[in-house]
Amino acid sequence: MKQVVSLPSHAGNQTAAAQAMLAAMAIIGVTDNAVPLMAETIGLGQFYLLRTLVALPILWAMSQMGFGTLLPHRVGAVVLRAMLVATSMVFYFSAVALMPIAQALAGLFTSPIIIVVVSVLFMRLRIGLVRIAAVIGGFVGVMFVLQPDFSAFDWMILLPVAGGFFYALGSIVTGTMCKDESTVSMLFVYLLAQGMIGGLFLAGIELWPLPVAEGAEGFVTRGWVWPVWEMSHLILLQGFAAVGGVFLITKAYQLGEASFVAVFEYSVLLVGPAIAWLAYGQVLNFGQIFGIGLIVLAGSTLALRSSKGA
Repeated sequence: MKQVVSLPSHAGNQTAAAQAMLAAMAIIGVTDNAVPLMAETIGLGQFYLLRTLVALPILWAMSQMGFGTLLPHRVGAVVLRAMLVATSMVFYFSAVALMPIAQALAGLFTSPIIIVVVSVLFMRLRIGLVRIAAVIGGFVGVMFVLQPDFSAFDWMILLPVAGGFFYALGSIVTGTMCKDESTVSMLFVYLLAQGMIGGLFLAGIELWPLPVAEGAEGFVTRGWVWPVWEMSHLILLQGFAAVGGVFLITKAYQLGEASFVAVFEYSVLLVGPAIAWLAYGQVLNFGQIFGIGLIVLAGSTLALRSSKGA
């Protein structure tokens, strides 16, 4: 699960910043691969709600230890950001459960491309040829990874792209309206939004039941399931990852220059598929490997050029 927090850059230890970001992406690359295992038994709403219930006490403890206040300064902006990011994760986690993680991550990592496009169209950002080429290259890379069949188009392929779209909107709100908020308060409100969405999913399914397929294919339409003890370790893992991953990402941006640190986020495109290969035997073909390379190159270019404003 990619969780970017926008903070002011500080001169610091670039090596430590890179290590923190690599550790965060390793956590996310491993824990996101646990989602398909959970999707075999429980549903998206239950997954979201249980993940929140585990993470909130950890976050409260962090606030008591002085990592930041739970209450935001600009409630409206933080709530808007939380709803956008929580919605993006609905699409992303659904994609992780239903398709190879490389495709889910590729769709989510359209967010830097979408940020540039939205900024150009609606925020009057002027960009040069390098960033235009990076946007085009990144889009081509996503197509190589997703490999849509246009003769028999499957709308499921749009799940991770929808995740990337809402994540990009959340990132824009973070960078323009939530710069002075503490990471703990933004994560707290995000988790509340996540839990609320999970609860609404469960209530909706209870009121308007839908057909539930066997295994992971029933992830989105499945209601509450008992018992869950056999996967309690995976639920705990998700809760700790939701907090630990964001903390390390934030630490990375505090230690290093933002455009430098952002490049290391793309390591999850290597870690996630590698774990999926070891755990599930998911194999990438040459075109998908090439596409991941294009996404990494495009995203890194956009991150580095953004610091130069060109």
